[in-house]
Amino acid sequence: MSTGAERRRVGPVGEMQRELARRIAGAAARAEQAGALPVGAARAAEALGEGHVEVPRDPGHGDLASSAALRLAGVCKTAPRAVAETLLAHLDLGGVPVERALVAGPGFVNFHLRPRWLNGVVARVREEGRAWGRSDIGRGVRVQVEFVSANPTGPLGVVNARAAAVGDTLAALLDAVGYEVEREYYINDAGGQLERLARSVEARWLELQGQPAEVPEGGYRGEYVREIARAFEEVHGAAARAMDPGERLNLMGRFAAESMVADHRRCLEDFGVRFDVWYSQAEHITDEVCRETVATLEAQGKVYRKDGAVWLRTTDFGDDKDRVLVTSQGRPTYFLADTAYHRDKYSRGFRHVIDLWGPDHHGYVPRMKAAVAALGYPADAFEVLIVQMVRLVEGGRLARMSKRRGQIVPMRELIAEVGVDAARFFFLLRSADSHLDFDVDLARLKTADSPVYYVQYAHARIASILRQPEAADLPAPGDPALAADLELLEDPAETGLIRRLADLPEEVAGAALAREPHRLTRYALDVATSFHKFYDTCRVLTEDPALRRARLALADATRIVLANVLGLLGVSAPERM
Repeated sequence: MSTGAERRRVGPVGEMQRELARRIAGAAARAEQAGALPVGAARAAEALGEGHVEVPRDPGHGDLASSAALRLAGVCKTAPRAVAETLLAHLDLGGVPVERALVAGPGFVNFHLRPRWLNGVVARVREEGRAWGRSDIGRGVRVQVEFVSANPTGPLGVVNARAAAVGDTLAALLDAVGYEVEREYYINDAGGQLERLARSVEARWLELQGQPAEVPEGGYRGEYVREIARAFEEVHGAAARAMDPGERLNLMGRFAAESMVADHRRCLEDFGVRFDVWYSQAEHITDEVCRETVATLEAQGKVYRKDGAVWLRTTDFGDDKDRVLVTSQGRPTYFLADTAYHRDKYSRGFRHVIDLWGPDHHGYVPRMKAAVAALGYPADAFEVLIVQMVRLVEGGRLARMSKRRGQIVPMRELIAEVGVDAARFFFLLRSADSHLDFDVDLARLKTADSPVYYVQYAHARIASILRQPEAADLPAPGDPALAADLELLEDPAETGLIRRLADLPEEVAGAALAREPHRLTRYALDVATSFHKFYDTCRVLTEDPALRRARLALADATRIVLANVLGLLGVSAPERM
């Protein structure tokens, strides 16, 4: 999957970047033909593509800036600034809304565009509506995003909630840029942990029968285990008492796992997260599937036997040591099950697989990458994102919200405390690979101090404006009569807001390809801030009919952008607050 500067630009800003890159390549060709640049400069400039034209971090440096001269200096054997001056001297800017272009710093070419160059974006946003910000970069390539995938041995916690927000938003972003995305939840319902859960439930169930029992060492002691035992008694109690203990234990294990998976599903759906596939390890990763996986690897010469065990040559693919697939006792390892699972993913037709794992799996990444490579898939066809831990902060101190489940802080309790919108937005305020201190007090606030409330209030304020009688003369989207009115938008607060609206396609594409959903919350806050500045500076319902129509159209376009961004985040866009 393409990432970084080589990707195709989208949206009006991307279109301008692409056009300026084309003009600079043309300038290099003309300069080479005139003898002002050496032979080979034109080809080198063409090879740069469009990635050298970027939006400067400092607006004072212009609207766009090119680093082409710095990249061509080696080919030209000339100082970058001299190359930049030569390019500028041969640059044809006819038909491009560039007010001025100048050489700056060590050799950048900075472009200052005409203040109203983006005014047409207002009409374009209103015409495209919910489609504004979407693109076709992915061209229908099938991508699987697997996330949360918590063991069915206990309730979901806050780190699972963070993974849910990150994974769901990433999937939405990839869908928005044209990939065919499938969300998958892997149910790890096999192995020793399920046996420990079954024995834990059995102990609580025996207590209900008045029999002495203790949770086994390494078992599960939360209140939820008692709840499962009581539910088991209601459904299977009479039959279970007549069963062989081994048969009863197996039934308890299945019942407990199914109960926890059902609880996970309800909790995630309440959080606005729905998976396309709930994939059971017990059902799909059978002994036969594991044997087939070993046979496939062995046929390719990637497996060997040592000390009675079967090993995969993961060191051939970047791992620090080879890994056991089958123990000397003939038991398949967790690593083999995971390898078989990922083999199955690609067999289902996915061109790219993205896994979201918790921080305790960081060391497992190299061996899983090695396994995928050993299976014969390209190195860039598999990636793992680590979702770091969450600490809840309340009253300036680390919070322990759960009063009846010991150390567990259930996802459901947090959502009940702060709401779905605040929880999702707050989980996406920082990069997933950074630790997050979740300020519970701030998330509870219903004031502009809360970032999610601040963004939602901007949307609600616009909806309120558009409900006013004076807004009745706003032309419908696509009405050509509005074009002349939009030319009136020249106040810096207006042009600054338009620029942020124009950035949405690039922001969505950048966040999707860089796997950085948190960029959307930052962008949403920027748009809300720009709108509030515009609202405080420019009277929307002014008495001038043409200016009123233009400002109403700008407000409506802002509403659309905010709704689109909040939709990708899985956060509501209220009409009233």
